[in-house]
Parts: sequence; C-alpha cells; structure tokens
Amino acid sequence: MAPRTIIAVLVFALAGSLPALAQLYHWTDEAELSFVQTSGNTDLVSFSARNLLKYRFSEKIEGSWRLAALYGKTGSEKTAESYSTELRGNYLITERFYASALAGWMRDTFAGKDSRVYAGPALGYKFLLGPVHLLSGEVGLLYAREDYTDDTDESFLEGRALGSYEYLFSDKNRFLQSVEFFYDFDDSRNYNVLSETAMISEINGYLSLKAGYFVAYDHCPTPETLKKTDTRLAVTLIVNFR
Repeated sequence: MAPRTIIAVLVFALAGSLPALAQLYHWTDEAELSFVQTSGNTDLVSFSARNLLKYRFSEKIEGSWRLAALYGKTGSEKTAESYSTELRGNYLITERFYASALAGWMRDTFAGKDSRVYAGPALGYKFLLGPVHLLSGEVGLLYAREDYTDDTDESFLEGRALGSYEYLFSDKNRFLQSVEFFYDFDDSRNYNVLSETAMISEINGYLSLKAGYFVAYDHCPTPETLKKTDTRLAVTLIVNFR
C-alpha cells in the first residue's frame, strides 16, 4: 500500500471515529494532525498524525490504543516515513500505583528498522497528582524483535523506564516533558532514549495547538552508518473529544 494511501486511511479513520466517540462517556480521544505542502522554488510535502484513544472499562481497569504516522518528501525524494501502533492495559492498584501490560509494532526504515515488535509488563507510580504539577514514573520489561534494513534481525529482552511531568500554567496552557529509556540486557552498548518536550495551548473545548520537540537517540544504530540522533520540531493541531 502506498504511503499516501496509508496516511489517507489513517486521517479518515480518525475523522470518522471522533463524533461517535464523543457520544460515549467511557471514551476519550486525542488526535494530532500536521500537514505542510509547498511548490515552486521549494517542493516539499510533510505530514504527521498521532491518535490516542482511551477507554475506561471500570474504576480499576483502563485501556488505550495509540497510532502514529510520519511522511515527508522533498521533490521526488522521500525523506521520512514511519508508522507505529501500541496497545496498553492498566490496572489501578491504588490511586497512585498501577500495573500495565503493553504490546506494539513500529516501522522506521530511515532509522534502520523494517519492523520492531515488542510486548511486556510494567509498574508505575504517580508521585504528584495535581492540580498544578503531575509527575509519574514507570519501569518494566519488554521482549522485542527487530528486523533491520540491512537484512539482519535480533531478538532480546530489554528494560524500560519512563518519566513524565506536566505543569499547568492555567486551565488552557500546559507544559509537558517525558523521557523514555530502553536498555538491552544482552548488549550493554545497545540503549535508546526518547524525549518529548511540548507546550499545549487550548483554543476551545475541542481544539488545541501544540508545539513539540522530539528527540530519538540510538546508541548502536543498525546499520552502523546511520546517525545516532534524530530530532523533530513540529507544530500540530490537536482535536479532543472527551
């Protein structure tokens, strides 16, 4: 399936699902969309989309489904293409302490990965519950299999740690910072860090504007000729249905 076809299906799926979700109080949905196209002296196409769907099964059990896509082209040359999806289930042991199970898939050929499949458990704790400061931490284990663009593959057990902080300046403005760390137990040199820094300003009850800076660091990329650090600065429109 062509990249533009995949992106179009994703966009229509998001747009079609949101009105229905708004009618069900158990659901919340947050979609981020960004599109840039220029022609003339500069020929550029860039598109990104992320969607986070959450469902609360009971007071103790909740689930989420995350989708993401990124596509970029300069002239006739494709410069970016990645897709990912993740399913998560949380069990709230107490107001602050929870257990999770997650599984996901991603593809980013420009980062050397034809496919990455992973699954595993996690434990989390909410240190600050608001209303101004929200701080949480999470640790877990993942079993991962990665297929690389150089026709090699690898399966391994990795540790995962996540820290997330949110500061509410006001009812309409907030700051977000998250850092996620992955460590390969089979090879201590193989570790990855993902970071997101963002400011979100609410326009109205349904729309918000987000400015975010993303960093992905791979200490041992495969193939070895790839750069270790990828960064992305993006301004996106967020559509909320709660």
